[in-house]
Amino acid sequence: MRMYLDDIRTPTEEFDYVVRSYDEAIEIIQKHGIPEFISFDHDLGVDEEGTLLKTGHDLAKWIVENDLNATYNLPSDFSFKVHSQNPVGKENIISLLQSYLKHKSLKKES
Repeated sequence: MRMYLDDIRTPTEEFDYVVRSYDEAIEIIQKHGIPEFISFDHDLGVDEEGTLLKTGHDLAKWIVENDLNATYNLPSDFSFKVHSQNPVGKENIISLLQSYLKHKSLKKES
C-alpha cells in the first residue's frame, strides 16, 4: 500500500491513498495498517480560525510512537519520501524517520 499526504498537491505517480490531512492519514492507517511507502508533505494547512493543522512531521511522530508501542507496526520494507517545499519541516521528517529506522535496524541485529 502506498500513501500520499498533501493538503493541496496531486501526486504525479499512482498511490493507493491520497490523503489531505493528518486525521485522514491516521484513519487509513487504523483501518489498513502503516503503508509500505508514504510520501509526506509537511505543512497541511490551517483551520477556520487560522490555526495551523497537524503536520506531516506530526504523522511521522505518530507512526514512530505507535510502532514503538506495537499498536501499528512498520512494514519491514517501509520507505518514504518527503516532497514538502518547507526545508526545515522536510529535514525534521527525514531526520526523525531515518533515525528511527536506523534504531530499529540496530535493534534487530543485537
